[in-house]
Amino acid sequence: MSILRKLTIESGINGAFLTRRWERPGNWMGLTREVGFRNHEFCGDVLDPFFSGDRDFQLETCEQVRSEAERHGVNIVDVYTGVATHRFHGLSHSHPSPRQRMKEWILDCCDLAIAMGSDRIGGHWDAISVEVMEDERSYQAAIGRVQSIFRELARGAKSKGIAAIYNEQMYIPSEIPWTLQQAEDFLLAVNRDSDGCPVLLTIDVGHQAGMHYGLEGPDLDYVEWCRRFGAVAEIVHLQQTTPDASHHWPFTDEYNERGHIEIPPILDALEEAQTEFANSPLSEVLQPVERTWLIAEIIPGSTKTEEELLDELKVSSEYVHQFVPEDGLALEF
Repeated sequence: MSILRKLTIESGINGAFLTRRWERPGNWMGLTREVGFRNHEFCGDVLDPFFSGDRDFQLETCEQVRSEAERHGVNIVDVYTGVATHRFHGLSHSHPSPRQRMKEWILDCCDLAIAMGSDRIGGHWDAISVEVMEDERSYQAAIGRVQSIFRELARGAKSKGIAAIYNEQMYIPSEIPWTLQQAEDFLLAVNRDSDGCPVLLTIDVGHQAGMHYGLEGPDLDYVEWCRRFGAVAEIVHLQQTTPDASHHWPFTDEYNERGHIEIPPILDALEEAQTEFANSPLSEVLQPVERTWLIAEIIPGSTKTEEELLDELKVSSEYVHQFVPEDGLALEF
């Protein structure tokens, strides 16, 4: 049988664990290797395009990140939003000024990614307001605005050297896409006949808690999300959690007993997604990804000590590497 394509699955860590704790790039990259990961998803809360000093300082810090990453043998996969941009009505806002400001944040972030040596950015930059969601026509119009802006951003990002933008699936109706159908509709709308870079989906295995807003069935199944969209997801966020929340717990014995996330079904679903991709409507607008990073997105509480935090991350990396070796998994189709 001839080999049509290959997929490499690797592990990594999101830099959210660094926020409000360490400020030096040498520690950011050194601690990544110390806890057992070679791939690092840089967190926007560690270096924010608007809040972290002036432009000269930001670019200087990015150069330090790039140098320290090389020194410690760390690959900067992408730059990802932290908590900050989730706090705003951004890309869907009814007024053009906040929409424009959030677009500027994203395009400024592209520059930081390039300066760090990465060509990918991702995250979430919006929450649709309750006032808008109270009216279905207004809600659909807001979704349309978000889709249109992502098409603009894909063009602007491509011109800066960005190879892909990721939009993360969420679990409340104000942060789209939050259902399987909405995710498919989004990807089709923003990528069809696009002259920008691909807009892909980030899957978070803890973001299937939509039961609080009435979701049921496959929308609540993290394995189904990986099966449906794994072929167009370069980033899958890993966290240990319960079905009704997004706790961002580590993969230690204590939390594995309390949580429901298992890695082998995720890997099986990613392989199935690739195998069956030709049957997906998304095959009309996107190519299947050649690499997927399983990124441990472990976000500690403020009172967790640094010693306890680093120990939990080390245990988590050992746990993940039982299923995804440090050198990665190579699959052929």
